[in-house]
Amino acid sequence: MAERAQLKALPWHNNYADEPRRFGIEIEFSGLELVDITQQVASHLELNAEPAGRYRYKFTGDKAGDWLLELDFQLLNEMGQQKFDSDSLTGNLQESLETVLAAIAKKVVPLELVTPPLPYARLGEVVSLITMLHQAGAKGSSESLHYAFGLQLNPEIPTKDVAVLRRVIQAFICLQDWLRQREKIDLVRSLTSFIEPYPAAYQRKITDEHYQPTLSTLIDDYLEYNPTRNRALDCLPLFLHLDEKKVRAVTDDKLIKARPAFHYRLPSCEIHLPGWDLQHAWDGWAEVEMLAADTPRLQRCMAAYQQHLARLGSTASSWIKQLEKQWLNR
Repeated sequence: MAERAQLKALPWHNNYADEPRRFGIEIEFSGLELVDITQQVASHLELNAEPAGRYRYKFTGDKAGDWLLELDFQLLNEMGQQKFDSDSLTGNLQESLETVLAAIAKKVVPLELVTPPLPYARLGEVVSLITMLHQAGAKGSSESLHYAFGLQLNPEIPTKDVAVLRRVIQAFICLQDWLRQREKIDLVRSLTSFIEPYPAAYQRKITDEHYQPTLSTLIDDYLEYNPTRNRALDCLPLFLHLDEKKVRAVTDDKLIKARPAFHYRLPSCEIHLPGWDLQHAWDGWAEVEMLAADTPRLQRCMAAYQQHLARLGSTASSWIKQLEKQWLNR
């Protein structure tokens, strides 16, 4: 396997269960045939590939859990797990419809590779896998006007302490303009709703220095302003894990799956570019955690951000300049 990735160390090493933190990675890409790349991924990871439908494969044999590779199209995946009755008219029609949908989807819908939660020491395997996919001809978001592909991070929470969870969200809000500029979000991704920022009213509310909610209130406030998974930092999987009843009272979206982790959706996947790998997205997230872990610096940064929001004519670019001069850890 690959050597350990040289990624920035995060301020919290252990998770909420006082075990080494784990990180799930989701990589969207195109340009490769599902069946062909499945065999290459299985060989590279030294795992067994098993079909889980006509458009989905799982890789078994890893003690961390199963890896997954699929065509990222929910309807087609559901159809791909059904059997056709080739002797009936309905079965033939279903098969024909699926064939047409698959042909269209392959042109615009990415393949998605999903890792199990991995400890920091194993993230080098993801870096190595990205290199293999790049060499095989994988295409990223800016390769085509039809693409809007991301690389998503799922960092386990270090604690269930509401103060820490609140500070991570606050830090992200303060840094989001800088992170978006840093990611160079292409036109197609910027036009989609998948990575929307939090509403301005929510940003003002949560970055107020007097905002000291209980966990129940933190979840309620988030759900009031963000009843959707389409946020650059999606907290619904985390809050579903912490309080399923609250979240399911607001949304029954089956794509929201409970997990004790933040869902960082902002980074783009540029796997076709030489030298691009996990490092870029990781370093951005590391800045969020380092700001969140430094309470005095975060409080000063939030006060400045509140002034930025209130100042007539203040722009994202002017805030980014202030961030880079005063508030970043790098």
